[in-house]
Amino acid sequence: MSRMPKKVPFHFDISLSVLNHLGRKLYRSFMTVLGEAVSNAWDADATNVWIYLDINKNTMVIKDDGQGMSRDDFQDKFLKIGYSKRKEASRSPKRKRPFIGRKGIGKLALLSCAERTTVVSKVRGEQYVGGVIDNSGLDKAITDDLTPNEYPLQDWNRAALKPYMRGHQQGTIIFFERINDGVRHTLGFLKKSIALYFRFSLLDKNFNIHLNGEKITTSCLDDLAMKTEFLWEINEIRDPYVAHLRRISTPERNDYRKLKVKGDIKGFIASVEKPRDLKITTTDERVGVDLFVNGRLREKDILKHMPTARVVESYLYGQVHCDLLDDKVDRFTSSRESMVADDPKFAKVIKLLKTRILNEILNDWDSWRRKHKEEGDVENLSITRKERKAEELYNVVAEEYAIKDEDKSAKPIDTWVTELGEDARFNFGSYAECFISENLIRRFITETKTPLSDEAKKAIEIYRRREKDSKDRGNISIELRKSNTKLSYLAMDDLANLVDKRDKAKEACLARDAAEYKPIRDAMAHTALLADGAKTKLTTVHENIKGRLRTLFSTFRERK
Repeated sequence: MSRMPKKVPFHFDISLSVLNHLGRKLYRSFMTVLGEAVSNAWDADATNVWIYLDINKNTMVIKDDGQGMSRDDFQDKFLKIGYSKRKEASRSPKRKRPFIGRKGIGKLALLSCAERTTVVSKVRGEQYVGGVIDNSGLDKAITDDLTPNEYPLQDWNRAALKPYMRGHQQGTIIFFERINDGVRHTLGFLKKSIALYFRFSLLDKNFNIHLNGEKITTSCLDDLAMKTEFLWEINEIRDPYVAHLRRISTPERNDYRKLKVKGDIKGFIASVEKPRDLKITTTDERVGVDLFVNGRLREKDILKHMPTARVVESYLYGQVHCDLLDDKVDRFTSSRESMVADDPKFAKVIKLLKTRILNEILNDWDSWRRKHKEEGDVENLSITRKERKAEELYNVVAEEYAIKDEDKSAKPIDTWVTELGEDARFNFGSYAECFISENLIRRFITETKTPLSDEAKKAIEIYRRREKDSKDRGNISIELRKSNTKLSYLAMDDLANLVDKRDKAKEACLARDAAEYKPIRDAMAHTALLADGAKTKLTTVHENIKGRLRTLFSTFRERK
Protein backbone atom coordinates (compact mmCIF):
# COMPACT_ATOMS: atom_id res chain seq x y z
CA MET A 1 0.00 0.00 0.00
CA SER A 2 1.55 3.31 -1.11
CA ARG A 3 1.79 6.18 1.33
CA MET A 4 -0.08 9.47 0.66
CA PRO A 5 2.33 12.23 -0.43
CA LYS A 6 2.99 14.88 2.17
CA LYS A 7 0.77 17.94 1.65
CA VAL A 8 2.67 21.08 0.70
CA PRO A 9 1.28 24.27 2.34
CA PHE A 10 -0.62 26.60 0.04
CA HIS A 11 1.11 29.83 -0.97
CA PHE A 12 0.60 32.74 -3.36
CA ASP A 13 2.20 32.54 -6.77
CA ILE A 14 3.26 36.19 -7.00
CA SER A 15 5.67 38.60 -5.32
CA LEU A 16 4.13 39.60 -1.99
CA SER A 17 4.90 43.30 -2.54
CA VAL A 18 3.06 43.17 -5.88
CA LEU A 19 0.25 41.31 -4.15
CA ASN A 20 0.02 44.17 -1.67
CA HIS A 21 -0.27 46.86 -4.34
CA LEU A 22 -2.61 44.92 -6.63
CA GLY A 23 -4.83 43.69 -3.84
CA ARG A 24 -5.18 45.55 -0.59
CA LYS A 25 -3.94 48.88 -1.96
CA LEU A 26 -6.02 48.89 -5.12
CA TYR A 27 -9.58 47.89 -4.29
CA ARG A 28 -11.66 50.40 -2.37
CA SER A 29 -15.31 49.70 -3.25
CA PHE A 30 -17.13 47.18 -1.11
CA MET A 31 -19.36 46.29 -4.05
CA THR A 32 -16.22 45.36 -5.98
CA VAL A 33 -15.24 42.97 -3.20
CA LEU A 34 -18.70 41.45 -3.06
CA GLY A 35 -18.89 41.46 -6.84
CA GLU A 36 -15.72 39.41 -7.15
CA ALA A 37 -17.08 36.64 -4.91
CA VAL A 38 -20.48 36.63 -6.63
CA SER A 39 -18.92 36.69 -10.11
CA ASN A 40 -16.67 33.75 -9.24
CA ALA A 41 -19.78 31.84 -8.14
CA TRP A 42 -21.48 32.64 -11.44
CA ASP A 43 -18.44 31.47 -13.42
CA ALA A 44 -18.38 28.28 -11.32
CA ASP A 45 -21.95 27.39 -12.42
CA ALA A 46 -23.40 28.00 -8.95
CA THR A 47 -27.14 28.03 -8.48
CA ASN A 48 -27.05 29.87 -5.17
CA VAL A 49 -24.90 32.37 -3.35
CA TRP A 50 -25.55 32.84 0.35
CA ILE A 51 -24.29 35.95 2.13
CA TYR A 52 -24.34 36.00 5.91
CA LEU A 53 -23.59 39.30 7.63
CA ASP A 54 -23.21 39.54 11.41
CA ILE A 55 -22.97 43.22 12.25
CA ASN A 56 -22.41 42.58 15.97
CA LYS A 57 -19.49 40.19 15.41
CA ASN A 58 -18.29 42.20 12.40
CA THR A 59 -18.04 39.11 10.19
CA MET A 60 -19.35 38.10 6.79
CA VAL A 61 -19.55 34.75 5.02
CA ILE A 62 -20.10 34.27 1.28
CA LYS A 63 -20.95 30.69 0.27
CA ASP A 64 -21.84 29.23 -3.11
CA ASP A 65 -22.78 25.82 -4.52
CA GLY A 66 -20.63 26.04 -7.63
CA GLN A 67 -18.23 23.41 -8.97
CA GLY A 68 -15.74 24.07 -6.21
CA MET A 69 -11.96 23.71 -6.36
CA SER A 70 -9.71 20.71 -5.93
CA ARG A 71 -6.37 21.02 -4.17
CA ASP A 72 -4.61 21.58 -7.50
CA ASP A 73 -7.23 24.12 -8.60
CA PHE A 74 -6.83 26.07 -5.38
CA GLN A 75 -3.04 26.32 -5.73
CA ASP A 76 -2.64 26.51 -9.50
CA LYS A 77 -5.67 28.64 -10.36
CA PHE A 78 -7.05 30.54 -7.38
CA LEU A 79 -3.69 31.44 -5.79
CA LYS A 80 -1.98 31.98 -9.11
CA ILE A 81 -2.49 35.68 -9.60
CA GLY A 82 -3.09 36.41 -13.25
CA TYR A 83 -4.57 33.04 -14.08
CA SER A 84 -7.60 33.55 -16.32
CA LYS A 85 -10.14 30.83 -16.94
CA ARG A 86 -10.75 32.43 -20.35
CA LYS A 87 -7.50 30.92 -21.56
CA GLU A 88 -9.23 27.56 -21.57
CA ALA A 89 -12.80 28.51 -22.51
CA SER A 90 -15.14 31.49 -22.84
CA ARG A 91 -18.12 29.90 -21.09
CA SER A 92 -18.76 27.84 -17.99
CA PRO A 93 -18.67 24.04 -18.52
CA LYS A 94 -22.16 23.11 -17.30
CA ARG A 95 -24.54 26.04 -17.84
CA LYS A 96 -22.55 27.67 -20.65
CA ARG A 97 -22.62 31.04 -18.94
CA PRO A 98 -20.32 33.72 -20.40
CA PHE A 99 -17.40 34.12 -18.02
CA ILE A 100 -17.39 37.38 -16.10
CA GLY A 101 -13.87 37.01 -14.72
CA ARG A 102 -11.13 38.18 -17.04
CA LYS A 103 -7.56 38.82 -15.84
CA GLY A 104 -7.39 36.68 -12.75
CA ILE A 105 -6.47 39.56 -10.45
CA GLY A 106 -9.95 40.47 -9.25
CA LYS A 107 -9.68 37.82 -6.53
CA LEU A 108 -7.22 40.15 -4.78
CA ALA A 109 -10.18 42.36 -3.93
CA LEU A 110 -11.00 39.80 -1.25
CA LEU A 111 -7.85 40.84 0.65
CA SER A 112 -9.03 44.44 1.03
CA CYS A 113 -12.22 43.59 2.87
CA ALA A 114 -11.15 42.36 6.31
CA GLU A 115 -8.18 41.79 8.58
CA ARG A 116 -8.49 38.03 8.20
CA THR A 117 -9.97 36.09 5.26
CA THR A 118 -10.56 32.34 5.12
CA VAL A 119 -11.17 30.65 1.76
CA VAL A 120 -12.16 26.99 1.56
CA SER A 121 -13.62 25.02 -1.33
CA LYS A 122 -14.60 21.49 -2.23
CA VAL A 123 -15.45 19.46 -5.29
CA ARG A 124 -18.40 17.08 -4.87
CA GLY A 125 -17.26 13.89 -3.14
CA GLU A 126 -13.96 15.35 -1.93
CA GLN A 127 -12.72 17.13 1.18
CA TYR A 128 -12.46 20.88 1.73
CA VAL A 129 -9.18 22.54 0.81
CA GLY A 130 -8.13 26.07 1.60
CA GLY A 131 -6.36 28.40 3.97
CA VAL A 132 -6.32 31.71 5.80
CA ILE A 133 -4.88 35.03 4.66
CA ASP A 134 -4.11 37.10 7.78
CA ASN A 135 -3.34 40.66 6.77
CA SER A 136 -1.21 41.32 9.84
CA GLY A 137 0.97 38.34 8.97
CA LEU A 138 1.04 39.43 5.33
CA ASP A 139 2.21 42.89 6.41
CA LYS A 140 5.14 41.35 8.29
CA ALA A 141 5.99 39.04 5.39
CA ILE A 142 6.10 42.03 3.02
CA THR A 143 8.21 44.05 5.47
CA ASP A 144 10.63 41.13 5.84
CA ASP A 145 10.71 40.75 2.03
CA LEU A 146 9.74 37.10 2.18
CA THR A 147 9.13 35.07 -0.95
CA PRO A 148 5.70 33.50 -1.53
CA ASN A 149 7.10 30.08 -0.53
CA GLU A 150 8.20 31.58 2.77
CA TYR A 151 4.69 32.84 3.52
CA PRO A 152 2.31 29.88 3.46
CA LEU A 153 -1.39 30.41 4.09
CA GLN A 154 -2.42 29.58 7.64
CA ASP A 155 -4.51 26.52 8.50
CA TRP A 156 -8.24 27.21 8.64
CA ASN A 157 -10.51 26.67 11.63
CA ARG A 158 -13.12 24.02 10.83
CA ALA A 159 -15.18 24.82 13.93
CA ALA A 160 -15.72 28.44 12.81
CA LEU A 161 -17.07 27.31 9.43
CA LYS A 162 -19.00 24.27 10.60
CA PRO A 163 -22.45 25.97 10.55
CA TYR A 164 -21.93 26.89 6.88
CA MET A 165 -20.54 23.49 5.87
CA ARG A 166 -23.64 21.62 6.98
CA GLY A 167 -25.35 20.20 3.88
CA HIS A 168 -22.82 21.88 1.59
CA GLN A 169 -22.00 19.31 -1.12
CA GLN A 170 -19.76 21.46 -3.28
CA GLY A 171 -18.66 25.02 -3.81
CA THR A 172 -16.66 27.72 -2.03
CA ILE A 173 -16.95 29.43 1.36
CA ILE A 174 -15.22 32.74 2.12
CA PHE A 175 -15.16 33.91 5.74
CA PHE A 176 -14.28 37.54 6.51
CA GLU A 177 -13.34 38.46 10.09
CA ARG A 178 -13.00 41.99 11.46
CA ILE A 179 -14.41 43.70 8.40
CA ASN A 180 -12.85 47.06 7.61
CA ASP A 181 -14.88 50.17 8.49
CA GLY A 182 -14.98 51.22 4.87
CA VAL A 183 -17.04 48.20 3.86
CA ARG A 184 -19.38 47.83 6.81
CA HIS A 185 -22.98 48.45 5.72
CA THR A 186 -26.53 47.84 6.89
CA LEU A 187 -28.67 44.96 5.64
CA GLY A 188 -31.01 47.42 3.95
CA PHE A 189 -28.15 48.92 1.97
CA LEU A 190 -26.86 45.50 0.96
CA LYS A 191 -30.27 44.25 -0.18
CA LYS A 192 -30.82 47.22 -2.45
CA SER A 193 -27.23 47.24 -3.71
CA ILE A 194 -27.24 43.53 -4.55
CA ALA A 195 -30.57 43.85 -6.37
CA LEU A 196 -29.23 46.84 -8.28
CA TYR A 197 -25.74 45.70 -9.17
CA PHE A 198 -25.96 41.93 -9.62
CA ARG A 199 -28.48 41.84 -12.44
CA PHE A 200 -27.75 38.26 -13.47
CA SER A 201 -29.23 37.16 -10.13
CA LEU A 202 -32.58 38.60 -11.26
CA LEU A 203 -32.35 37.72 -14.94
CA ASP A 204 -31.34 34.06 -14.57
CA LYS A 205 -33.75 31.84 -12.63
CA ASN A 206 -30.89 29.39 -12.10
CA PHE A 207 -28.82 31.88 -10.13
CA ASN A 208 -30.01 33.22 -6.79
CA ILE A 209 -28.46 35.41 -4.12
CA HIS A 210 -29.57 35.22 -0.50
CA LEU A 211 -28.75 37.66 2.30
CA ASN A 212 -29.13 36.33 5.84
CA GLY A 213 -31.63 33.77 4.58
CA GLU A 214 -33.70 36.18 2.45
CA LYS A 215 -33.66 35.74 -1.31
CA ILE A 216 -32.82 38.93 -3.18
CA THR A 217 -35.64 39.84 -5.57
CA THR A 218 -37.02 42.94 -7.24
CA SER A 219 -39.06 43.57 -4.07
CA CYS A 220 -35.84 44.89 -2.53
CA LEU A 221 -36.22 47.80 -4.94
CA ASP A 222 -39.89 48.49 -4.21
CA ASP A 223 -39.21 51.81 -2.49
CA LEU A 224 -37.18 52.98 -5.49
CA ALA A 225 -39.88 51.82 -7.90
CA MET A 226 -42.56 53.70 -5.94
CA LYS A 227 -40.53 56.92 -6.23
CA THR A 228 -39.88 56.41 -9.94
CA GLU A 229 -41.77 58.87 -12.11
CA PHE A 230 -40.67 58.34 -15.73
CA LEU A 231 -39.16 55.43 -17.66
CA TRP A 232 -37.18 55.16 -20.89
CA GLU A 233 -36.49 51.66 -22.17
CA ILE A 234 -33.45 51.31 -24.45
CA ASN A 235 -34.17 48.66 -27.08
CA GLU A 236 -35.60 45.44 -25.63
CA ILE A 237 -34.40 44.31 -22.21
CA ARG A 238 -35.63 41.29 -20.30
CA ASP A 239 -35.55 42.47 -16.72
CA PRO A 240 -38.22 41.88 -14.04
CA TYR A 241 -37.59 45.29 -12.48
CA VAL A 242 -38.10 47.05 -15.81
CA ALA A 243 -41.23 44.96 -16.38
CA HIS A 244 -42.53 46.17 -13.02
CA LEU A 245 -41.82 49.81 -13.92
CA ARG A 246 -43.47 49.26 -17.30
CA ARG A 247 -46.66 48.10 -15.60
CA ILE A 248 -46.94 51.28 -13.56
CA SER A 249 -45.97 53.57 -16.46
CA THR A 250 -47.80 54.13 -19.73
CA PRO A 251 -47.18 56.23 -22.84
CA GLU A 252 -50.71 57.62 -22.47
CA ARG A 253 -49.74 59.21 -19.17
CA ASN A 254 -46.59 60.69 -20.71
CA ASP A 255 -44.22 58.81 -18.42
CA TYR A 256 -42.90 55.91 -20.51
CA ARG A 257 -41.16 55.68 -23.85
CA LYS A 258 -39.18 53.14 -25.86
CA LEU A 259 -35.95 54.36 -27.41
CA LYS A 260 -34.62 52.46 -30.41
CA VAL A 261 -30.89 52.72 -31.15
CA LYS A 262 -28.49 50.77 -33.32
CA GLY A 263 -25.85 48.51 -31.82
CA ASP A 264 -25.56 45.95 -29.05
CA ILE A 265 -26.87 48.19 -26.32
CA LYS A 266 -29.92 47.85 -24.11
CA GLY A 267 -31.18 48.84 -20.72
CA PHE A 268 -33.31 51.48 -19.09
CA ILE A 269 -33.09 54.96 -17.63
CA ALA A 270 -35.65 56.20 -15.16
CA SER A 271 -36.20 59.36 -13.15
CA VAL A 272 -37.48 59.87 -9.64
CA GLU A 273 -39.74 62.55 -8.21
CA LYS A 274 -37.02 64.20 -6.10
CA PRO A 275 -33.20 63.93 -6.29
CA ARG A 276 -33.13 62.82 -2.65
CA ASP A 277 -35.06 59.69 -3.67
CA LEU A 278 -31.83 58.34 -5.21
CA LYS A 279 -29.94 58.40 -1.93
CA ILE A 280 -29.57 55.01 -0.28
CA THR A 281 -30.77 55.45 3.29
CA THR A 282 -28.15 55.56 6.08
CA THR A 283 -25.28 55.86 3.60
CA ASP A 284 -23.58 58.43 1.42
CA GLU A 285 -24.21 56.20 -1.61
CA ARG A 286 -26.48 57.30 -4.40
CA VAL A 287 -28.15 55.31 -7.18
CA GLY A 288 -27.05 56.44 -10.64
CA VAL A 289 -26.94 55.38 -14.27
CA ASP A 290 -24.51 52.46 -14.37
CA LEU A 291 -22.81 50.49 -17.14
CA PHE A 292 -22.92 46.68 -17.17
CA VAL A 293 -20.90 44.31 -19.34
CA ASN A 294 -21.95 40.65 -19.44
CA GLY A 295 -24.15 41.27 -16.43
CA ARG A 296 -21.44 42.71 -14.22
CA LEU A 297 -21.22 46.30 -13.06
CA ARG A 298 -18.27 47.90 -14.83
CA GLU A 299 -18.78 51.65 -14.42
CA LYS A 300 -20.85 53.46 -11.83
CA ASP A 301 -22.52 56.70 -12.84
CA ILE A 302 -21.62 56.90 -16.54
CA LEU A 303 -23.28 60.32 -16.76
CA LYS A 304 -20.02 61.77 -15.47
CA HIS A 305 -18.60 61.00 -18.93
CA MET A 306 -21.26 63.14 -20.61
CA PRO A 307 -22.09 66.03 -18.27
CA THR A 308 -24.80 68.41 -19.45
CA ALA A 309 -25.08 70.65 -16.36
CA ARG A 310 -28.84 70.19 -16.66
CA VAL A 311 -30.98 69.70 -13.58
CA VAL A 312 -32.46 66.47 -14.93
CA GLU A 313 -29.17 64.61 -14.32
CA SER A 314 -29.76 64.65 -10.57
CA TYR A 315 -33.08 62.82 -11.07
CA LEU A 316 -31.85 59.93 -13.26
CA TYR A 317 -30.87 56.37 -12.51
CA GLY A 318 -30.74 53.23 -14.60
CA GLN A 319 -28.61 50.59 -16.25
CA VAL A 320 -27.01 50.40 -19.65
CA HIS A 321 -25.87 46.95 -20.84
CA CYS A 322 -23.27 46.69 -23.59
CA ASP A 323 -21.70 43.22 -23.89
CA LEU A 324 -19.68 44.20 -26.97
CA LEU A 325 -17.25 45.99 -24.64
CA ASP A 326 -16.08 42.55 -23.49
CA ASP A 327 -13.86 41.24 -26.29
CA LYS A 328 -10.19 40.40 -26.75
CA VAL A 329 -9.18 43.94 -25.79
CA ASP A 330 -9.04 44.58 -22.05
CA ARG A 331 -10.66 48.00 -21.63
CA PHE A 332 -11.17 47.79 -17.86
CA THR A 333 -8.95 49.60 -15.35
CA SER A 334 -6.62 47.65 -13.07
CA SER A 335 -9.05 48.03 -10.17
CA ARG A 336 -11.79 46.48 -12.36
CA GLU A 337 -14.08 49.20 -10.98
CA SER A 338 -14.35 51.28 -14.15
CA MET A 339 -13.62 51.51 -17.87
CA VAL A 340 -10.52 53.02 -19.44
CA ALA A 341 -11.92 56.48 -20.26
CA ASP A 342 -10.09 56.99 -23.56
CA ASP A 343 -10.81 53.56 -24.98
CA PRO A 344 -12.23 54.15 -28.52
CA LYS A 345 -14.99 51.56 -28.24
CA PHE A 346 -16.10 52.87 -24.84
CA ALA A 347 -15.98 56.46 -26.16
CA LYS A 348 -18.23 55.42 -29.06
CA VAL A 349 -20.79 53.99 -26.63
CA ILE A 350 -20.71 57.18 -24.56
CA LYS A 351 -21.22 59.31 -27.69
CA LEU A 352 -24.22 57.18 -28.71
CA LEU A 353 -25.74 57.50 -25.26
CA LYS A 354 -25.32 61.26 -25.26
CA THR A 355 -26.52 62.07 -28.76
CA ARG A 356 -29.24 59.47 -29.29
CA ILE A 357 -30.50 58.78 -25.81
CA LEU A 358 -29.65 61.42 -23.22
CA ASN A 359 -30.68 64.36 -25.39
CA GLU A 360 -34.11 62.83 -26.00
CA ILE A 361 -34.50 62.08 -22.32
CA LEU A 362 -33.69 65.68 -21.43
CA ASN A 363 -36.47 66.96 -23.69
CA ASP A 364 -39.00 64.32 -22.63
CA TRP A 365 -38.31 64.89 -18.95
CA ASP A 366 -39.07 68.61 -19.11
CA SER A 367 -42.23 68.11 -21.16
CA TRP A 368 -43.51 65.27 -18.97
CA ARG A 369 -42.73 67.06 -15.72
CA ARG A 370 -44.69 70.09 -16.86
CA LYS A 371 -47.64 67.94 -17.93
CA HIS A 372 -47.58 66.41 -14.47
CA LYS A 373 -47.72 69.96 -13.04
CA GLU A 374 -44.18 69.84 -11.67
CA GLU A 375 -41.11 72.01 -12.10
CA GLY A 376 -39.18 71.11 -15.21
CA ASP A 377 -35.82 72.04 -16.67
CA VAL A 378 -35.29 75.80 -16.87
CA GLU A 379 -32.41 75.21 -19.32
CA ASN A 380 -34.85 73.81 -21.88
CA LEU A 381 -35.69 76.71 -24.18
CA SER A 382 -38.71 75.11 -25.84
CA ILE A 383 -40.81 77.63 -23.89
CA THR A 384 -39.84 81.07 -22.62
CA ARG A 385 -38.83 81.69 -19.03
CA LYS A 386 -41.94 83.82 -18.53
CA GLU A 387 -44.23 81.08 -19.84
CA ARG A 388 -42.50 78.52 -17.61
CA LYS A 389 -42.97 80.63 -14.48
CA ALA A 390 -46.58 81.38 -15.38
CA GLU A 391 -47.18 77.67 -15.84
CA GLU A 392 -45.60 76.91 -12.47
CA LEU A 393 -47.83 79.51 -10.79
CA TYR A 394 -50.88 78.01 -12.44
CA ASN A 395 -49.89 74.52 -11.25
CA VAL A 396 -49.59 75.73 -7.67
CA VAL A 397 -53.01 77.38 -7.81
CA ALA A 398 -54.57 74.42 -9.64
CA GLU A 399 -53.58 72.07 -6.81
CA GLU A 400 -56.24 73.71 -4.65
CA TYR A 401 -58.90 72.65 -7.15
CA ALA A 402 -57.68 69.07 -7.55
CA ILE A 403 -60.07 66.32 -6.50
CA LYS A 404 -58.17 64.02 -4.14
CA ASP A 405 -60.58 61.09 -3.87
CA GLU A 406 -60.82 58.15 -6.27
CA ASP A 407 -64.42 58.84 -7.25
CA LYS A 408 -64.69 58.39 -11.02
CA SER A 409 -66.99 61.39 -11.20
CA ALA A 410 -64.05 63.55 -10.17
CA LYS A 411 -61.98 62.60 -13.23
CA PRO A 412 -63.70 65.02 -15.65
CA ILE A 413 -63.03 67.87 -13.24
CA ASP A 414 -59.35 66.99 -13.04
CA THR A 415 -59.32 66.97 -16.84
CA TRP A 416 -60.90 70.42 -16.95
CA VAL A 417 -58.17 71.78 -14.67
CA THR A 418 -55.47 70.18 -16.82
CA GLU A 419 -56.93 71.53 -20.06
CA LEU A 420 -56.79 75.09 -18.73
CA GLY A 421 -53.04 74.81 -18.24
CA GLU A 422 -51.91 75.80 -21.73
CA ASP A 423 -54.13 78.89 -21.84
CA ALA A 424 -53.15 79.78 -18.28
CA ARG A 425 -49.50 79.76 -19.30
CA PHE A 426 -50.24 82.64 -21.67
CA ASN A 427 -52.88 84.48 -19.63
CA PHE A 428 -50.92 84.44 -16.36
CA GLY A 429 -47.84 85.84 -18.07
CA SER A 430 -49.86 88.45 -19.96
CA TYR A 431 -51.60 89.56 -16.80
CA ALA A 432 -48.19 90.12 -15.22
CA GLU A 433 -47.29 92.29 -18.22
CA CYS A 434 -50.47 94.34 -17.70
CA PHE A 435 -49.91 94.69 -13.97
CA ILE A 436 -46.32 95.86 -14.30
CA SER A 437 -46.69 98.16 -17.34
CA GLU A 438 -49.83 99.94 -16.12
CA ASN A 439 -48.48 100.51 -12.62
CA LEU A 440 -45.17 101.78 -14.01
CA ILE A 441 -47.02 104.33 -16.12
CA ARG A 442 -49.01 105.48 -13.07
CA ARG A 443 -45.75 105.97 -11.18
CA PHE A 444 -44.23 107.79 -14.17
CA ILE A 445 -47.20 110.19 -14.32
CA THR A 446 -46.91 110.87 -10.59
CA GLU A 447 -43.14 111.47 -10.67
CA THR A 448 -43.32 113.74 -13.73
CA LYS A 449 -46.32 115.60 -12.29
CA THR A 450 -48.21 115.13 -15.55
CA PRO A 451 -51.61 116.89 -15.28
CA LEU A 452 -54.82 114.97 -15.82
CA SER A 453 -56.70 115.81 -18.98
CA ASP A 454 -60.42 116.59 -18.96
CA GLU A 455 -61.02 113.24 -20.65
CA ALA A 456 -59.14 111.46 -17.88
CA LYS A 457 -61.06 113.28 -15.16
CA LYS A 458 -64.40 112.33 -16.73
CA ALA A 459 -63.27 108.70 -17.03
CA ILE A 460 -62.23 108.65 -13.37
CA GLU A 461 -65.66 109.90 -12.24
CA ILE A 462 -67.42 107.25 -14.33
CA TYR A 463 -65.23 104.46 -12.87
CA ARG A 464 -65.71 105.73 -9.31
CA ARG A 465 -69.53 105.79 -9.65
CA ARG A 466 -69.49 102.24 -11.05
CA GLU A 467 -67.35 101.06 -8.16
CA LYS A 468 -69.62 102.74 -5.59
CA ASP A 469 -72.71 101.15 -7.12
CA SER A 470 -71.05 97.75 -7.11
CA LYS A 471 -69.96 98.11 -3.47
CA ASP A 472 -73.46 99.16 -2.44
CA ARG A 473 -74.99 96.14 -4.14
CA GLY A 474 -72.45 93.91 -2.44
CA ASN A 475 -72.84 95.57 0.96
CA ILE A 476 -69.10 96.29 1.03
CA SER A 477 -67.79 99.21 3.07
CA ILE A 478 -64.04 98.49 3.06
CA GLU A 479 -61.55 100.11 0.67
CA LEU A 480 -60.77 97.96 -2.35
CA ARG A 481 -57.72 99.77 -3.68
CA LYS A 482 -54.41 100.01 -1.84
CA SER A 483 -53.97 103.54 -3.13
CA ASN A 484 -57.26 105.33 -3.66
CA THR A 485 -55.74 107.93 -5.98
CA LYS A 486 -57.39 109.03 -9.18
CA LEU A 487 -54.77 107.30 -11.30
CA SER A 488 -55.67 103.89 -9.82
CA TYR A 489 -58.98 104.08 -11.74
CA LEU A 490 -57.35 104.54 -15.13
CA ALA A 491 -56.48 101.63 -17.41
CA MET A 492 -53.79 101.47 -20.11
CA ASP A 493 -55.68 103.40 -22.80
CA ASP A 494 -56.47 106.30 -20.42
CA LEU A 495 -52.92 106.38 -19.03
CA ALA A 496 -51.32 106.25 -22.48
CA ASN A 497 -53.24 109.29 -23.63
CA LEU A 498 -51.73 111.25 -20.74
CA VAL A 499 -48.07 110.44 -21.40
CA ASP A 500 -47.75 109.77 -25.13
CA LYS A 501 -50.69 111.02 -27.20
CA ARG A 502 -50.11 111.90 -30.82
CA ASP A 503 -51.97 111.62 -34.10
CA LYS A 504 -52.57 107.89 -34.16
CA ALA A 505 -53.16 107.91 -37.89
CA LYS A 506 -49.78 109.45 -38.60
CA GLU A 507 -47.40 108.47 -35.80
CA ALA A 508 -46.60 105.40 -33.75
CA CYS A 509 -47.19 106.16 -30.10
CA LEU A 510 -48.16 104.55 -26.79
CA ALA A 511 -51.77 105.72 -27.16
CA ARG A 512 -52.03 103.93 -30.50
CA ASP A 513 -50.66 100.70 -29.00
CA ALA A 514 -53.02 101.03 -26.06
CA ALA A 515 -56.03 101.33 -28.38
CA GLU A 516 -55.13 98.03 -30.02
CA TYR A 517 -54.36 96.52 -26.64
CA LYS A 518 -57.57 97.47 -24.80
CA PRO A 519 -60.14 95.02 -26.24
CA ILE A 520 -57.82 92.01 -25.86
CA ARG A 521 -56.70 93.15 -22.41
CA ASP A 522 -60.33 93.52 -21.31
CA ALA A 523 -61.16 90.03 -22.56
CA MET A 524 -58.21 88.61 -20.68
CA ALA A 525 -59.00 90.60 -17.53
CA HIS A 526 -62.43 88.98 -17.61
CA THR A 527 -60.60 85.58 -17.58
CA ALA A 528 -61.65 84.73 -21.13
CA LEU A 529 -59.62 82.13 -23.02
CA LEU A 530 -58.00 83.97 -25.90
CA ALA A 531 -57.98 82.79 -29.50
CA ASP A 532 -54.58 82.09 -31.09
CA GLY A 533 -54.79 85.23 -33.21
CA ALA A 534 -55.57 87.33 -30.14
CA LYS A 535 -52.59 85.83 -28.32
CA THR A 536 -50.30 86.73 -31.20
CA LYS A 537 -51.69 90.24 -31.37
CA LEU A 538 -51.42 90.81 -27.63
CA THR A 539 -47.82 89.55 -27.60
CA THR A 540 -46.88 91.99 -30.36
CA VAL A 541 -48.60 94.92 -28.66
CA HIS A 542 -46.91 94.05 -25.35
CA GLU A 543 -43.52 94.28 -27.04
CA ASN A 544 -44.44 97.66 -28.53
CA ILE A 545 -45.64 98.96 -25.16
CA LYS A 546 -42.43 97.84 -23.45
CA GLY A 547 -40.43 99.58 -26.16
CA ARG A 548 -42.39 102.83 -25.72
CA LEU A 549 -41.99 102.70 -21.94
CA ARG A 550 -38.23 102.19 -22.19
CA THR A 551 -38.05 105.31 -24.40
CA LEU A 552 -40.12 107.34 -21.92
CA PHE A 553 -38.04 106.16 -18.96
CA SER A 554 -34.81 107.05 -20.75
CA THR A 555 -36.08 110.57 -21.28
CA PHE A 556 -37.06 110.75 -17.60
CA ARG A 557 -33.55 109.69 -16.47
CA GLU A 558 -31.93 112.30 -18.72
CA ARG A 559 -34.08 115.03 -17.16
CA LYS A 560 -33.10 113.88 -13.68
